[in-house]
Amino acid sequence: MRVHLVVSGRVQGVNYRRDAQRRASQLGLVGWVRNTPDGCVEAVAEGPGGNVDEFLDWCRRGPLLANVSNVEVSWEKTTGEHGEFRIIR
Repeated sequence: MRVHLVVSGRVQGVNYRRDAQRRASQLGLVGWVRNTPDGCVEAVAEGPGGNVDEFLDWCRRGPLLANVSNVEVSWEKTTGEHGEFRIIR
């Protein structure tokens, strides 16, 4: 499964991007995560369905001190890309 998400709220300056990358890697997902100019965090994650669901649950909570107000989720067709989960600056 592949998901594209945009997380808004207090998500920059609280290690959200780094912690999201770490959690996705722990779940064996591939994809990327980046801060957006409007203060959101955007990510694409691909992997087994249950792991993607677990990552989405984590994104809705976020790390300590995050205040997630909304997570926009778009499911995408699986591309079969291989690689590590990475941070885009």
